[in-house]
Amino acid sequence: MGNATALPGPYTPDTLAAQILALGVGDGALLLVHASYRATRPVEGGPEGLIEGLRRAVGPRGTLVMPSFTRNDDEVFDPTATPAAEDLGIVADSFWRQPQVLRSDHPFAFAALGPQAAQVTADPVAFPPHGPESPIGRVWELDGQVLLLGADQDANTTLHLAELIAGVPYRATKHITLRRNGAPQRVDYEENDHCCQGFALLDDWLRSRRLQSEGQVGNAHCRLMRARDVVSVACEHLAQEPTCFLHPRGSDCEECEEAWRSLAG
Repeated sequence: MGNATALPGPYTPDTLAAQILALGVGDGALLLVHASYRATRPVEGGPEGLIEGLRRAVGPRGTLVMPSFTRNDDEVFDPTATPAAEDLGIVADSFWRQPQVLRSDHPFAFAALGPQAAQVTADPVAFPPHGPESPIGRVWELDGQVLLLGADQDANTTLHLAELIAGVPYRATKHITLRRNGAPQRVDYEENDHCCQGFALLDDWLRSRRLQSEGQVGNAHCRLMRARDVVSVACEHLAQEPTCFLHPRGSDCEECEEAWRSLAG
């Protein structure tokens, strides 16, 4: 599967859709997108033009999914008003605001539009947040595709699902705020988290098996893969070395060091 030839911008939604289809996204696909507008631009219509290109690529039978969670752990999440986390980018924050887009009713939210949107976003809050009964888990269960549009593997949340299925032993202590009995309540939980830079290993793992298509969309380098391939290949490696995604002990990465400390506790 090749990629469409890059053209001078600004890129139109039709041009972007053609490039996305050339990567191997099928008409009617269930497509989970992690997008960087900065990497893709210039786009006719701005972030909304990029979203329109994605919508045209999957077509009316397809379902488009994007992360929509918050990083504001000290306030109750409102799916109709709480912005998406800043590091998810303007495309993700613009997508959930569009008409007919459904959004999970909890802080680990994803947003979706299309025939499978309700199924993807219906699960209640769960801990850890990215297990099988989560939007990420539903995309995997439904054999969806994952598109990293100008994003690297460290944005690939499906790898957290793989970690949970593989039973990795490390956890980071976190908290969120939920409304319970009419009042905000802090909820502490443990998540299989770290800096995620080690997720870059997936590129070579998938490339060696020809399970990852790569090409250009706008000015962005993109990677396309099946969620099931991400999980199965990552689980193979995690079965051999459960800490393969962590920086080595004693590194300068505090997030990975927290994960290592959780093993000793």
